[in-house]
Amino acid sequence: MSLDADLAALRKIPLFRGVDDQKLRLLAFMSERTLFDAGEDLMVEGDFGDVAYIILSGQADVLINTPTGRQKVASVKENDFVGEIAILINVPRTATVTASADLVALGISKEHFFKLVSNFPDMGVEVMRALAQRLERTTREVGRLRAQLPQNG
Repeated sequence: MSLDADLAALRKIPLFRGVDDQKLRLLAFMSERTLFDAGEDLMVEGDFGDVAYIILSGQADVLINTPTGRQKVASVKENDFVGEIAILINVPRTATVTASADLVALGISKEHFFKLVSNFPDMGVEVMRALAQRLERTTREVGRLRAQLPQNG
């Protein structure tokens, strides 16, 4: 695939919606296209990671470990961004992401991501805005799920 194809894919990612083409071209250049076979892990819960992935094609399951075994909590597909927590803060992966079909992704290393944000602070603001929106949606969903739990009296 070409740099132009990767640039076109990045333009579709909501996380990068407000980022101009020059910065996206640089991000595409600094990213690594990776192929995952169905059943292959992109990341494993508990591991430390230094790469986030933008899914270009295919899909994956987001799984968390529970006392009763692994549970699927979400699916991700084309244009989704996964693993960003590990490149923003130094914590273990919060979930395992396993390709449920053959998958093509752009890997963005922590080093390259921070280089871009340092050189283009407005890109960092856009990323923070998108992550804040994701956090707000997650918090709302947790509240909705809590409301469905039986109340202890």
